[in-house]
Amino acid sequence: MSRRFTAKVVTANRLREGDVVYLTADDQWTQHHHEAELIEDEAHAQMRLLHASAQKLLIVGAYLADAKAGPNGPEPVHFREAFRTRGPSNYDHGKQADLRA
Repeated sequence: MSRRFTAKVVTANRLREGDVVYLTADDQWTQHHHEAELIEDEAHAQMRLLHASAQKLLIVGAYLADAKAGPNGPEPVHFREAFRTRGPSNYDHGKQADLRA
């Protein structure tokens, strides 16, 4: 028996900086999970992943991550993805430094 498809977002790392990024519905890359395109159709998810994977000069390691609809946009479902939304694990770099400003 096949499993029911769960909603996804396309995520990757920006090639130059290594930042975690998410694909938006208008084919842009954002650092904010809540701005990502929430994909609820399996065939569409595969097409979006192929589109992302072809952008080898911009991103690396594209994959589909489980997500759910939230009040402000997609929210991560698993700990790993929630952790990735917070930026590097060493403080005062990336997103953590932006929060202190």
